[in-house]
Amino acid sequence: SYDTIIEAGAVIESNVVINKGVKIYKDCLIKSFSYLEGVLIKEKSSIGPYARIRPNSIISKNVKIGNYVEIKNSFIDEFTSIAHLSYIGDSLIEKKVNIGAGTITCNFDGMKKHKTIIKEGSFIGSNSSLIAPVTIGKYAKVAAGSVINKDIPSKFLAIERSKLNIIKKR
Repeated sequence: SYDTIIEAGAVIESNVVINKGVKIYKDCLIKSFSYLEGVLIKEKSSIGPYARIRPNSIISKNVKIGNYVEIKNSFIDEFTSIAHLSYIGDSLIEKKVNIGAGTITCNFDGMKKHKTIIKEGSFIGSNSSLIAPVTIGKYAKVAAGSVINKDIPSKFLAIERSKLNIIKKR
């Protein structure tokens, strides 16, 4: 886009779409087939391939946004990793958070958008759904496959799973 700002030292691979309101700081890597719009990407962050970063998003220094990750209206703080197959919308994610594959923030209740807050050092296991409004405390862990609809205190483990029934076929 005409208003794009890319600092020296940033690497943009082939087939990247850069729409309005994008600033990419030095030493970033934007991998192929990513789509950027209305985003600020700070130093030494890596985006993609096949990532989609939508308006009103800020990606801090040393962040990894991997393949098939979509970010919208969110702040992602330093040293956070969202490596693959996730949707993060209307969220505040603090430093050193790990988001496992298949994690989604459920931010829309059919009427209003709500915010998800994930505090520093937390670990979100793969295939988790975080139903906003919700806050995950510092250094908390969410077990893989959990549906979280209540705040999780700092340094606690949250696990929610339905009972598995195995029924012999007739």
